[in-house]
Amino acid sequence: MTKAISPLLPIVYSKEVAAAKVRGAPIVALESTIITHGMPFPGNLEMARSVEAIIREQGAVPATIAVIDGILHIGLEDAQIAALAQMTGVMKLSRADIAFALAERRSGATTVAATMIAASRAGISVFATGGIGGVHRGAEESLDISADLEELARTPVIVVSAGPKAILDIPKTLEFLETRGVPVVTYDSEEFPAFWSRNSGLRSPLSLSSPAAIANFQRMREQLGIEGGILIANPVAEEHEIPREEMEIYIGRALANAEREEVTGKAVTPFLLDNIFHLTAGRSLKTNIALVENNARLAAEIAVAMND
Repeated sequence: MTKAISPLLPIVYSKEVAAAKVRGAPIVALESTIITHGMPFPGNLEMARSVEAIIREQGAVPATIAVIDGILHIGLEDAQIAALAQMTGVMKLSRADIAFALAERRSGATTVAATMIAASRAGISVFATGGIGGVHRGAEESLDISADLEELARTPVIVVSAGPKAILDIPKTLEFLETRGVPVVTYDSEEFPAFWSRNSGLRSPLSLSSPAAIANFQRMREQLGIEGGILIANPVAEEHEIPREEMEIYIGRALANAEREEVTGKAVTPFLLDNIFHLTAGRSLKTNIALVENNARLAAEIAVAMND
């Protein structure tokens, strides 16, 4: 059910999303940091357009979310996506600073946590992304844990991803999610994926093999009054994956580079992804694009099933 939006909240719907809300069509939320911080131009623009097209092909409506000049946009027009893909100095927004960007009339791209917040406020219950944040390696000393995990525990949105980014501590991330009561469901597999790789070496807590089953699971949670979202882990197609053993070599080198250069905070993930891109001679980016498109397709199918 669509939540009421405060008249004080500066929010704008794209024409396509506004029309979808009027007719009750299924909508899939999309984050925008993958455009501004995840890939270089023009590949980021091509990817954003491709993902939106895939969602439409499955019978749903895409809603890319971003803050532009202090306005929360639920869905972007194509010209806005093209402009965002070329922006520099864009804030990377999470729960802690999305309201700051709105209040100060700044522009920012939404992470998983901020996208979940915005989607929920707009009455959108399904969200497709690449990979979620999680517990960073060495978090026992740095206490570096993504706000994405707490958001999953409190905000009722189904998040379709390829699992936590493999640069993270995946066992600790799963443990954190279990502690916070977040269901972790791997789609059509008993093995939990590791972003670029189909297998993390860990068994998935839960497994479902159809969009309808996922939709039914969420409906049952709503009937029980259980708060929070569901993490759907969707393994990348076998022909696009980079095997886990190979990826661990690249990740180890990238982590060593980050430590040597004393990279901290929000800069860590973009730094590591850029390092891995170069270490894999661009293969990681190709896999990243493939898994995002795969997640968009599944998210659209789930949104359609939820709408039924």
